[in-house]
Amino acid sequence: MLIVPESEVEFTAIRAQGAGGQNVNKVSSAVHLRFDVHASSLPAEVRERLLALRDARITDQGEVVIKAQRFRSQEQNRADALARLQALVNRVAQPPVPRRATKPSYGAKLRRLESKSQRSETKALRGKVPT
Repeated sequence: MLIVPESEVEFTAIRAQGAGGQNVNKVSSAVHLRFDVHASSLPAEVRERLLALRDARITDQGEVVIKAQRFRSQEQNRADALARLQALVNRVAQPPVPRRATKPSYGAKLRRLESKSQRSETKALRGKVPT
């Protein structure tokens, strides 16, 4: 398990969206987390897998942007954003298991062909009835 150093992460406090009354209007409790993948200390293969992810949180410049506004306090949102970044990195830390090509068994082929012929007979009955 890789640990993302907090020194490589940039936090920006912003105002949270949504309902909440005066607290939302006055306090910057939401957090934007920015993490530059290219400049990080992650191993090269992990960086490549992270950049290859089809995730809306990763920009074209290779920066991970996470917005955390689940909690009312900035410290909790900061910890939440860091935990979400860590989960993203952990997801790509393990290399994917390569797929091994296999062939269908003889019985599977027979079952497939049998179901195809049954389907064919069903559809053949849908035609016009000769008079």
